[in-house]
Formats: sequence, structure tokens, C-alpha cells
Amino acid sequence: MSNSSIKKFSEGSMKMIFITSMVFFAAFLLLFVLAIFLEIYNLSIYLLVTSVLFLTSTILSKKGFPKIARIIFLLLFNLIIAFVSSYLGKEASVEFLLIFAIGLPFVFFSFNREKIEISIFCLLPFLLWLLLFLTNFNFFVDIELKNATKTRNIVYYISIIFTLLLVALQLIYYSYINARVNRSEHFKKQEAIDTSNAKSQFLSTMSHEIRTPLNAVIGLSYILNDNEPRKDQEENIEALNYSGKILLNLLNNVLDFSKIQSTTIQLDNTPIDIYRAIKQIKKVHEASCLQKGIIMNLEIDANIPIVWLDIVRFNQVINNLVTNAIKFTEKGSVTLRIKKINQTKDVLGLLTEIIDTGIGIPQDKQNLIWEAFKQASSTTNRLYGGTGLGLPIVKSIIEAMDSQVKVDSDVNKGSRFYFKINLKLASSQELYKTTQKKEHNFNGKKVLLVEDNEINVLVVKQIIEKQT
Repeated sequence: MSNSSIKKFSEGSMKMIFITSMVFFAAFLLLFVLAIFLEIYNLSIYLLVTSVLFLTSTILSKKGFPKIARIIFLLLFNLIIAFVSSYLGKEASVEFLLIFAIGLPFVFFSFNREKIEISIFCLLPFLLWLLLFLTNFNFFVDIELKNATKTRNIVYYISIIFTLLLVALQLIYYSYINARVNRSEHFKKQEAIDTSNAKSQFLSTMSHEIRTPLNAVIGLSYILNDNEPRKDQEENIEALNYSGKILLNLLNNVLDFSKIQSTTIQLDNTPIDIYRAIKQIKKVHEASCLQKGIIMNLEIDANIPIVWLDIVRFNQVINNLVTNAIKFTEKGSVTLRIKKINQTKDVLGLLTEIIDTGIGIPQDKQNLIWEAFKQASSTTNRLYGGTGLGLPIVKSIIEAMDSQVKVDSDVNKGSRFYFKINLKLASSQELYKTTQKKEHNFNGKKVLLVEDNEINVLVVKQIIEKQT
């Protein structure tokens, strides 16, 4: 047998075939002796031949031919039980051993790879039992036994005890296998959880360690730019500040994606006036649009009522989608449209659309873009950069809001990302409670700045000194 064929059988399966064949070789030798004792000489010859064939199955499984061994065993066991049942008659109840035969294929065959073989060898005992019943147990032979009543009574008790014992062993074996599989799955699940927790802890620690000097770079570049630098220095300082912000955004995306993977997103809904909150989005992205020579359009229904919404997560979704739209649009416009589509007494339906006139996404790639670290093509990644985390984060957040984000896109014409969410209405009083300003008089007071990083102390100190 080839090595590739042997590999399909686990060591446990080959061992099971060997042990089962060996056990039945010994069992049928004992039945051979019993047949001699009961003076059923013709049947004893069949039992002896059967035991030899079981021994053959044992040798084949040991020599690396488990496939042939198991087929010989299953065919032989079913046929000899049916034959002995026919030979001794219905009163001996030997046919009950076919109950054990029904479960054997699940031991010898792989349920994933060999469903057909399992079906065939599970149906074979039923078929033989049916043939015995229809022929009044005369399907193989029709003879009169010497001392028939005594023989059948002895065999009856042996058959019942043997059937119960084999079925009990079979159930114990299945229970053991099931427990072992469940234990293995539990360990794998726990290992995956531990790995995920370790990864999240690592990312959290590393992000803190990287974020500290990165904030210092951004802060110092801001201070340098605010100290009236020479004309030849301005461009370098702006590039330094911009690069720092890009790196910080990348770090935030990686950390955010890690959190989303390891835990369920918890939304923090607060009363929000969407019209006022989203108007700031245009100011954030307008500079990027002007640099590329494209138009940024903002269309928000002015009559959207106050609603309960996690504005931080909502802004994260909007910013990711708008940033992508700007990145992939070389001419034309990017439009953010938010409008009310329906409203009941307690709930508002809100449709959000981000439309661009950019490069578009091929139809066969529109499912790929929602996967982590994936982009529409390697060319896209090479030309436009990015980690491929923005859209998976958007998808996870919108799903946490009980909705789905969808895309319509045509290559070289543009894309439209949109989603509909249902939001509970809030009152003006609830909005006021969360937005009212608390004023404190710090005149003549001292401020204590606590920071364990000297560079951060330097940055904050200079910022405070410039403000006073």
C-alpha cells in the first residue's frame, strides 16, 4: 500500500481495526469449540473458516492494508451472523448481533471522507435482517438441528449477552471519542482565546510605548510651526507634522481592529444633534480635497431630530469612508449625504451615503474589500497605500448598530458606500444635560502637571506657556 494511502488512516483507526479483528478471531474460535460441544459439526466448520478470515483481516491491518482489512471484516461479520441466524433459526436470536454491526462503519470509516461507505455498510445489516424475516430464516440454509430446543436455548442466552456486551462497549467507545474531541476542541478554543488576549495585550502595550514619543513628535512640530519658522523650514515642519499624524492614525486603526476582533463593540449612545455634530466633518477633510483639486460636498437634512447615537463610532465610520473616497478620487467630487428616510413616534430611520467619482471597485472585488488587510488589487495598495483596515472596522461598527454597510461601484466612474440605521429619538432636555458647559474659575490657581515622560512635559509646558 502506498505511503499516501496509509496516511489517510490515523494510527488510532489502524489500531482499532487490528484489535477488533483480533477479538473476533478469538471469539469465533470459542464459538467453534461451542459448536463442537453442541455437536453442530457442519456449522463448526463455517465458524473455523470465519475465524481464519478474521485472522487474515488482523494480519492485513498490521501489514499496512487497513482499507482491505476493514472491508473483509465488515462483510464477513454481517454474512456470518446472517448465516448462523439462518442455520440455528429465529428462536436462537443470533440476528440481534446485527444491531452491533449497524454501528461498526462509524468506527472504521471517516465520516468526512467516506460517507458512501458508511451508508452501504449501515444498510447491509438491515437488508440481511429483512431477507431473514421474509424467508422465515431459511435464506441461507433450511435444516433440522439435533437437540434443536436445547441448542437454541443455549445459543439464545449467549446471543443476548454477547449483543448487550458489544453494544455497551460500542456506546462506551463512542462516548470516549466524543469526550476526547470535546476536550480537544475546548483546549483549542482556550488556546485561541489566550493567543488573542496576548496579542491584544501586546498591541495595547506597544501602542502606548509608540504613542508617547509619537505625540511628542506631533507636539514639537506644532510648536516649531507656531514659532514663526523661516520659509525654507515651513514645508519640512508641515511634512513632519503630517507624517506623525498619519502614523498615529495607522496605530489607532491597528489597535482598534485588534479590540474589535477580541471583544464585542460596546456602543456608548448619547443624545446628539447630528446636523451640528457632522458639520465639522467638512472642515476636517476640506484641506485634503483642496490639495487634490476636488470638491467636498456635505448634504445633511436640517430637520433631523435629536437622537441617541454613539457619535464617536459614527464619526469614525464617516471619517474612514470619506478618507477612502478622497484617497481614491483624482478629479470630481466627494459627497457626504445624510438624510431622514422615515420616522415614527420613537424611532428615526437615517440613511448615510458617501459618494465619490474616483477609480471605482471591480464587481468581483467588492466582497474582498471588507476583509482585513485586503484591498481591491496589489496595484491599488502600491499606488495609494493603506493597511486595508478601514473598511473592516467600518463593517464591524455598522454591524454593532444592527445594520449593514453596502457598496455600489463602477470602475472609473466612482463608488457609493451607504448604510441605514434606526435610532431612538431623544429630547432637547436630554441633549442639554449632556452638553451643558460647566465653568470653573481658575484665576490665581496653580496647575499640577503629572507626566512620567520628560519630552511630554517639555511639549505641554511650552504649549501652556504660549497660552498664558
